[in-house]
Amino acid sequence: MILAHAAASFAHVPATLGMFFQEEGGAASSGFSVLGMLKNMGWIDLVVVGVLFIMSIWSLAVMIDRALYFSAARKQSREFAPKVAGALKDGRLDEAIKVADRSKKSHLAEVVTAGLQEFRSYGSGGAITDEQIESSKRALERSEAIVHAKLKRGLGSLATIGSTAPFIGLFGTVIGILHAFQQIATQKTSGIGAVAGGISEALVTTAFGLLVAIPAVMCFNYFTNKVESFDVEMDNSSSELVDYFIKQSQR
Repeated sequence: MILAHAAASFAHVPATLGMFFQEEGGAASSGFSVLGMLKNMGWIDLVVVGVLFIMSIWSLAVMIDRALYFSAARKQSREFAPKVAGALKDGRLDEAIKVADRSKKSHLAEVVTAGLQEFRSYGSGGAITDEQIESSKRALERSEAIVHAKLKRGLGSLATIGSTAPFIGLFGTVIGILHAFQQIATQKTSGIGAVAGGISEALVTTAFGLLVAIPAVMCFNYFTNKVESFDVEMDNSSSELVDYFIKQSQR
């Protein structure tokens, strides 16, 4: 009995909602396509959409650039490490530098080259001094800082886009909703049909802002983790190279 009564009570709800959403004729139902909404947007909302579109293109360009750069750095470093290790083990310093020079995109090669060139600048003859080792160590540290900056290039813009795009979209939504309510006051109409079109157009900017921000934040976190792993590899390579210099000085 209770279920039958509840079913009878709510049987009229779909018809009521249908009448509610059909107020103002077909004015609200027309133009719900993306192109229709863009045509009906105010100039401020169009500016917001344009800014978000530029931000999306910029973030996509950064993502592609960093993905290609990191992939090349990883590939060349894997080829570089065993070759330079073999050359240094045999005491062929010039060969090690040549191997490093051929790996232009390797983060390890750039750091190791700086240390080897500084070490070689003191000359190959005579005993290896503490000053020579310290100078090579400082060259490695400088090169690490430079390579770290290269690896992080563009990531700041991804962070900025990821943090600001939702707020830019929200700004467009607020302006759009204000415009919709101004139309209600001007036309003196009521019902959801009077504002449905304006609110839907306004919410497009928020959706677009989230669509731009979410991939930017995800890629920023991913690339930041990659940079941290590259930093660890560079630190280890620098430490191993300094240990190699110290061992050479003790022979």
